[in-house]
Amino acid sequence: MAELHPNCVPLAPLLGTWQGGGTGQYPTIDDFSYTEELTFGHVGKPFVSMIQRTRNAVTGEPLHSEAGYLRAVGDGRIELSLAQPSGVTEICLGMVRTTADGLAIELESEHVGLSPTAKEVTSVRRELSIAGLGSGEGPTLVSELWMAAVGHGELLHHLRGELALQD
Repeated sequence: MAELHPNCVPLAPLLGTWQGGGTGQYPTIDDFSYTEELTFGHVGKPFVSMIQRTRNAVTGEPLHSEAGYLRAVGDGRIELSLAQPSGVTEICLGMVRTTADGLAIELESEHVGLSPTAKEVTSVRRELSIAGLGSGEGPTLVSELWMAAVGHGELLHHLRGELALQD
C-alpha cells in the first residue's frame, strides 16, 4: 500500500471500513432506521476516498449511496467532492481538528449541483467525529447530516449514524 500523503495525516483515523446503524428524519418523510457502511481509503495522493452505502434496518433494502473524496489542502482545511446516484453532487468546505481521543470534521456545502430529475437540495452540512482512539473498546465514528431540501430553506437535521471500525 502507498504511504499516506503528509497532508492526509490528520485524516488517518478515518481509514478503513466502518459499520453500524443510525436513524433519519425529515419533515417530508417518515422517520426510519438504517444500517451503514462507510469506507475510507487512499493511494498516497493528498486525498482520502469515501464510499458510503445504507440499507433499511428492517428490510435490508438498499436506501442510499454516495462516493467522493476528502482533499486535504493544508492548515486543517479540507474539501469534499461527492456524487450521489440520485443526481445530487456536493462541494463542501471545512476543517479537520484533532480532539483528545480522536478527530472532528465539520463541512458545509459551497455548491450543490442537481441533475434535471434530482430532488431539490439547496444546502448540506456534515459532521464526522471519531472518539475512543486508543481505548480498549475501539473507536466510534459518528456521522451526522443536516440539509435544506424540498421546500425547506433552513438546514434541518436528517441523519445520525454510529459506526465501529471493522477489523
